[in-house]
Amino acid sequence: MALDSGTQTMTASALTSSLTTKKKDAAEKENLWSAILNEVQTQGSTKLPSNKSVLVLGDNATGKTTLIAKLQGVEDPKKGSGLEYAYIDVKDEYRDDMTRLGVWVLDGDPGHKNLLHYALNETNYAHTLVILTVSMTQPWDWLEQLNQWIKVLQQHIESLSLDLKEKEAARQRLVTTWQSYCEVGDDLDPGSPVKRTMRNNSIDEDDLLPLTEDALLTNLGLDIVVVVTKTDYMTTLEKEYEYRDEHFDFIQQWIRNFCLRHGTSLFYTSVKEDKNCDLLYKYLTHRIYGLPFRTPALVVEKDAVLIPAGWDSLKKISILYENMHAVKAENHYTDIIKAPPTRKAVSNREAEVQTEDEQVFLARQQEILKQGGQVRGESPLRSQAGSASAGSNKSGPRTPGSAGQSSPKKIDPKLNPATPGGEGVLANFFNSLLHKKSGGPAGAGGASPGNMGTPRANGTDGLMTPEKLAVRTDAAAELDRLSRSVKKDIDLSQKYAKHVKQRQKDDHLEWY
Repeated sequence: MALDSGTQTMTASALTSSLTTKKKDAAEKENLWSAILNEVQTQGSTKLPSNKSVLVLGDNATGKTTLIAKLQGVEDPKKGSGLEYAYIDVKDEYRDDMTRLGVWVLDGDPGHKNLLHYALNETNYAHTLVILTVSMTQPWDWLEQLNQWIKVLQQHIESLSLDLKEKEAARQRLVTTWQSYCEVGDDLDPGSPVKRTMRNNSIDEDDLLPLTEDALLTNLGLDIVVVVTKTDYMTTLEKEYEYRDEHFDFIQQWIRNFCLRHGTSLFYTSVKEDKNCDLLYKYLTHRIYGLPFRTPALVVEKDAVLIPAGWDSLKKISILYENMHAVKAENHYTDIIKAPPTRKAVSNREAEVQTEDEQVFLARQQEILKQGGQVRGESPLRSQAGSASAGSNKSGPRTPGSAGQSSPKKIDPKLNPATPGGEGVLANFFNSLLHKKSGGPAGAGGASPGNMGTPRANGTDGLMTPEKLAVRTDAAAELDRLSRSVKKDIDLSQKYAKHVKQRQKDDHLEWY
């Protein structure tokens, strides 16, 4: 009986232990499901945030709208005015998640600065990335443009009612970004510690390096990316403005120093040739959402430079000095990169469209005609008439177009009384017609039957001389002879034309 009692005790103990084990297993399973649910919930809370935004600043014609359209995948950008809003679709391929990145584009006109508070305010200050654009078409304006927009941005941030702790945290976050930058390792070596650090996106505070010299001298607490657009224009600068490699090296070292002092990244892009546009998109998602970015710095190609934040230093920039001989790095920027002289083609075109007043033009033509009439040679008969009237007309020499005289006509020098063949008589005849008194036949001149022997000269108060009467008689005879000769020539011409026409008709019939 004692044995049976002990056996029962052992059996009860075993059953109790079995029940306890089952309860523990059930509890562990329940904890496992809870852990899975917690993990899912945690992953759900790490989705891409939807409150991030990008603010694009820059002068007009620097390609802001075209750049954002390229990042959006839009082929036909439409430029607005004031403050534009757009968005870029961002996809996380690792977590199969999507979100929209808001983009604000401010007009380059300084009069629109008051719109900045809509794009950058106390609410989204810690979630905003800024893009500053300059164009390679006008590198001589970079100094003024970048300094101006940094000043505008700094003044706007100071005007915001931000908590001092929040501003200090944003500045410290930017410093940590520069200190924790690591070079991208070789893709063929996945076990590389640098690669592992980049993949885990974390770094120990003990491994943080001190800031390099001149880095982040101006810390606004914002991620800033300086984007140089239209780098395809470099070939035009070389052809039309005689830029050489050392000019581009000087430009690059200056803007890299600027980015180092203000803690910004640097991208050279060309939408036309599609250079660095995809890399800029990936870098923006890396800086805003923490997505991976494994492209190292690119400084070899002069039109496709890429400088991530935290990579550059004065020592790396000094490498460019080796190829600069005609210029020095310490030279002032605008002393080397000068604005070209203004072309005067526009003013010339404006002068072409100006027309002369009609009356001024006509007056000038009249003066030209007068000058031409004064140098014209006088005929012998006109000289005689002028000398005959000199006693009665004391007002001065005649001019073309004066009273008692028709409009001037140039006389052929061949019509001279000294020439043979009776041409002198013909010249005298036409000259007498020029001085004939209008309204009556030659020699009438208001004469009456009582004074037929003393006819008045044309346009004068003197009497007709016997020589002049003989000239008029000879002119009448010559005119009659010319009339008969002309009539004879006309008859011969008509007869010849009729003969030619008949001959053509006979040839035509004969051909058929």
